[in-house]
Amino acid sequence: MVHIKQIKSIDISKLIAHPANPNRMKDGTFRKLTAHIERTGNYEPVVVRPHPKRPGFLEIINGHHRVQALKKLGHTKCDCVVWRVDDSETMILLATLNRLTGHDELDKKAQLIKALSDRFSVKELSKQLPDTKRALERLKDLHRPMLPKTAGHKAFLNPVVFFLTDDQKRTVDEAIATIGAEPKETPAQRRARAITEIARLYLGYLAS
Repeated sequence: MVHIKQIKSIDISKLIAHPANPNRMKDGTFRKLTAHIERTGNYEPVVVRPHPKRPGFLEIINGHHRVQALKKLGHTKCDCVVWRVDDSETMILLATLNRLTGHDELDKKAQLIKALSDRFSVKELSKQLPDTKRALERLKDLHRPMLPKTAGHKAFLNPVVFFLTDDQKRTVDEAIATIGAEPKETPAQRRARAITEIARLYLGYLAS
C-alpha cells in the first residue's frame, strides 16, 4: 500500500528547530536560497514531526534554512510534510537527510550551464546557483578543460573531506609540493592529481 504524504500549510510560529541539527549553510548560499524563494515563491516542503515535548508544535527534521529564509521574508505560513517518527529515527534522519545528494555529471552540467548562459550572465547565475562565478566560467567555456582528457565522458567530481592535525597537514602539503603543476591547471586540480598520484605510489608500494 502506498502512503501519500500530504503537504500542509503550517504556521511558522509552530515550527521548532531540532537542537541536534548539524547542518549549516554558508551565508552566500543562504542569501541565494532566500532570493530564490522571494523571486519564485517555490521551495521544497519542510519535513517535520509532532514535537515530542510540546503539544501543538512541530519539530523540524529537514528544512531548517528554508524556514529561516521564509521568516526573513516575512512569511507566516510554511509548506510542510509531517512524518511520524520516533527520537531514534529522527536522529538518523538529521545525520543523513541533508547529505543524501548525488554528483553532477560534468558533461551534462557543462551543457546546462552553457544553455543558461545564453539567457543569463555568469554574474546573474552565480547569484542563483550554488556554483561560484569562477566555476561557472570554467563550465561554460569548454575550451578550458576542467578534467584530463583521459577522464572520460562519464567523469564525476566527488568531494572528499580530510581532518588533519597540524603535523599531518604539513606532511601532506610537503608531498603535494613535490608534484609539479600542469598548464591551465587550477590549484584544486593540482592537489587532487597529487593526492591521487601519491595514493597510487602507496598502493604500488603495498603490492611490491
